[in-house]
Amino acid sequence: MLARIQAPLPCLPMPYPLYVALIWHHHQPSSFSQGVLGTGHGNYQLPGVRLHGCKDYAGLMRLLSRYPLLHQTVNLSPCLLEQLQDYANGTAIDRHWSLTLTPVEQLTPEQKIEILQQFFDANPRTQISPHPRYQRLYEQRQTEGIDWCVDHWQPQDFSDLLAWHNLIGFDPLTVSEDGDLQKWYFQQTAFSLGDRQRIISKQRQIIQTIIPLHQALQKRGQLEIITSPHSHPILPLLADTNIARQLQATLPLPDPRYCWSEDGAKQLQKAKQYHRQIFGQEARGLWSPALATSPALLSTAAQLRFDWLCGDEVVLAHSLNQPTQQQRLEMGIGGQTEWLYHPYRLRTVDGDLTMVFRDQQLSELLRFGYARLSPAKAVQDLIERLLNLYQGRSEIPRLVTIALEGEKGWGDYEQNGFSFLSQFYQQCQDLTRQGVLQLVTVSEFLDQFPPTQIFPNDAKDQLIGSWSQGNFSQWIGSPLKNKAWDYLIDARQTLANHPEATENNNPEAWHALYAAQSSDWFEALDNAMTPHQCKLESLFRSHLIRLYRALNEAVPGYLHHPLGAPSPQSPISQGSLYPRWTDLADLTPWQVATCVPIAADPIAKTLYYGQNPQFLYLRLDFHRPLDQVDPDELHLWWYYPGVPHAHAPAAIASLPDQAPLNYYFHHHCLVNLQSHQAHHEIAINPVTWQRSHQRPKVIAQDQTLVVSLPVELLAQPRNPTLHLLVMLADQGEFYSLLSGDRPLEWQCG
Repeated sequence: MLARIQAPLPCLPMPYPLYVALIWHHHQPSSFSQGVLGTGHGNYQLPGVRLHGCKDYAGLMRLLSRYPLLHQTVNLSPCLLEQLQDYANGTAIDRHWSLTLTPVEQLTPEQKIEILQQFFDANPRTQISPHPRYQRLYEQRQTEGIDWCVDHWQPQDFSDLLAWHNLIGFDPLTVSEDGDLQKWYFQQTAFSLGDRQRIISKQRQIIQTIIPLHQALQKRGQLEIITSPHSHPILPLLADTNIARQLQATLPLPDPRYCWSEDGAKQLQKAKQYHRQIFGQEARGLWSPALATSPALLSTAAQLRFDWLCGDEVVLAHSLNQPTQQQRLEMGIGGQTEWLYHPYRLRTVDGDLTMVFRDQQLSELLRFGYARLSPAKAVQDLIERLLNLYQGRSEIPRLVTIALEGEKGWGDYEQNGFSFLSQFYQQCQDLTRQGVLQLVTVSEFLDQFPPTQIFPNDAKDQLIGSWSQGNFSQWIGSPLKNKAWDYLIDARQTLANHPEATENNNPEAWHALYAAQSSDWFEALDNAMTPHQCKLESLFRSHLIRLYRALNEAVPGYLHHPLGAPSPQSPISQGSLYPRWTDLADLTPWQVATCVPIAADPIAKTLYYGQNPQFLYLRLDFHRPLDQVDPDELHLWWYYPGVPHAHAPAAIASLPDQAPLNYYFHHHCLVNLQSHQAHHEIAINPVTWQRSHQRPKVIAQDQTLVVSLPVELLAQPRNPTLHLLVMLADQGEFYSLLSGDRPLEWQCG
């Protein structure tokens, strides 16, 4: 498939360094919700733009500026930039901001519950426990429960919580240089309304520096700023939702399909125009959300004269019919994936386009893996991996692309990742002086070393996928996600029925459409959603409601109800699960259960959970027969959020100290995968688990295992909601977490 340009390599007296392109992707969805707070300003339901603005967008650039030899690429989505400007101009306020500035004596019981539910939204190990007052408040909420805190907390307790929720949103550099912040960190308690007002004021001052700081680093050549489609949609799905079936032939999809390719082109045109307005020059690079690619996207990017865009390793591997690095490890294949570390030129009828592809393993280590190590060990591991790529590969320039979400994940690191990044940057700068390593922007590498590897024109038909398992199932294919697409398709058709509603004479309708196309809403939809996900779902519907109202059309009644709830006219299904024990291969009874695909796990592939009035059922389907499964233990750990029961940590050896593995639990069920025996125990204090007389039942058939739990095992008085972790262990030592990076929320009542 590849053709090489035959050109003589330059004769160099010195070997090339290993070039590394770090690409941070920064984005927050539009949480604008008109009239929610009634202030007359731009009102936002979520605090993410403000909190990440202080902690990440400004802090990461300030840290980079201390290492002038290191260059980097940053994507700022236009939707994010618009919200940052609202905060900087003083025309935005979010729900958390409003609560922070409310006198605590005036808080209603409902507001207190909201604060207790949401103002501990942080990593307990890295963001809460380092601050004794914040930790004490957190422990009290966990042990006594939300209702107890509402009844017994004093006004000062709420004032301190409001303050600390915002204080942890400052980066370590700012804290070390600001006298007020140092005083508050030392003070720990006794925060007044005046203190909280000054904290918010400092946040706004920092937000006002974000865009100028990026502009300054761009001007001195240390930073390349790239753009993404305006409101962060998955572009291939806008062009044609049926593209998802090219990767998963049996994936259920909306019918009729979404097929307005012009929407993606308009979002990219808006992005280019807005980027030019803010930064004074064209954006050469394109960040496609989730690094999603398709033939339609590549043609549009070439038409709009983008120079380059980033893709994912798994997409490139598929197009070259090569195994990824992870697949090579699983198959026991040695050697390196040389094809990954070069830019590729794609020739299309609309012009040439260059693509670079991220090293998935290194990117995922930064995003998820290194937070569980000490900063020194994490830096040592990353540098060693890069040096291994450097050794003996100096004949041609090689580019290692590390691309990830730049605002997510750092909260899991010590000091918001600044200790890790400072040590990493210092070693990179030292290696740069030695001529071994060089951190570059993507464009400066391409200017110096134009791509010599060529994709033929028809190769773009193979470049389909995303960074999420290589497909699009994170945004489409489940019942709830497809229902959201149905809502969007109906709204888009309604807009198409109004040809007079152009972007010039009805910008409100188009702005609402673009906002509703954001990937964030579809990604959030799940059968068991957290409160944050529920807010995202509500925002999705609010954008569609705005669209209908802007067109003077009647708002469909279903938009006033959550996607997961039955409509008022529909009969309510009890959803009771009665498995066919003689044939577990028959999945028909399990259609009423919650299905959770298990991503990239070599042992288990699918998890189901459901119940009937007598029993709770959890089912695991494995990749191979149970007698061939290596780990010998299945562990279920759960607790009841906001309920004051005794809690204890999971008693598993070598358990990583990271959320949610380091949470405390009230119940534990252990299943031996070899004998198919199980027992259940309850936490009676923070160090003791007590065996229960109730024994769970285990049913095993071929590659399937079902655990049946009597409802009597639930906490008494019975609470219908539990948060569950599912993990594998081998002889009592942690093996893997199957339930994902946050607990499963099981509505079992």
